[in-house]
Amino acid sequence: MKAVISKKRQVVVEPKTKDSIYDVPVLVKALAYTITTLFALACLYPFLLVVAVSFSDEQVILENGYKLIPAKFSLEGYKYILQNAGQILWSYGVTIMVTVVGTVLSLFIKSLYAYTISRPSFPWRSQFTFFIFFTTLFSGGMLPKYIINTQMLGLQDSFWALVLPGLCTTMHIIMMRTYMQTAIPNAVVESARMDGAGEFLCYFRIVLPMSIPIIATMALFAVTMFWNDWYRAFLYIVSNTKMIPIQLLLQRLETETKFLQQNAADFGGSTDAMQQNIPTETFKMCLVVTVVTPILIFYPFFQQYFVNGITVGAVKG
Repeated sequence: MKAVISKKRQVVVEPKTKDSIYDVPVLVKALAYTITTLFALACLYPFLLVVAVSFSDEQVILENGYKLIPAKFSLEGYKYILQNAGQILWSYGVTIMVTVVGTVLSLFIKSLYAYTISRPSFPWRSQFTFFIFFTTLFSGGMLPKYIINTQMLGLQDSFWALVLPGLCTTMHIIMMRTYMQTAIPNAVVESARMDGAGEFLCYFRIVLPMSIPIIATMALFAVTMFWNDWYRAFLYIVSNTKMIPIQLLLQRLETETKFLQQNAADFGGSTDAMQQNIPTETFKMCLVVTVVTPILIFYPFFQQYFVNGITVGAVKG
């Protein structure tokens, strides 16, 4: 938009021309939409292939390989999950419990820390911000973490070994702090203090309700992290089979084809029968589908908060 001042000191606003930077040529738009669509299809194709293989016949897969359209429809993989659901359902329950407990505790700790360093009245907010940011620059490494968690804290083969090491994420705290500084006026908190509200009351009754977008975004990140995490269980769960999450079970199935035979008792079948009847390829894909589906269902409920929480929490700092 251009403003032209005439001789009579009147401001005349010229209409926006085609050369404006806000006008995008149709060809550029079409190219951008085409590239985005192709990229989305490229991301969607592997999942569709997994779903197709999970409904395919095992023998056809061994003979012809993976096909996007099943040559022969079969539900043997899903039937096998239902028939031998002992360790699978137990691992599913462990994963759900770890995800729920870890997400709730993670949001509580990160939001409390973010609220503390976001308040201008806190005198040591710069020091505490640097303290948490320093961990992104320097780390003791994997071996010290493992020694502390197993020998000093005694978390090996325990439920808390899957939860405690993943509760605090530096960038999530920084994003929540930035959101609370940007989207929540300090005058609102100060007025509540003048009315006699303490810090915890301000946090629970004012800050948290006004931070729903960033809370929902961080909840999505935490749920995805805890649900998909297998490496932490791989490190800390050694002999306690009751603490094996579904992701570690899937990883063992993918890397060790004889895992089901070696754990026949846990799956409720005999070793000989399992060696003959295991639909290995379709069973893998069926298990992948059952693992991924809850996240696909969970994501749309938080999508409406995702963009707002990310942009407001990451623009200013």
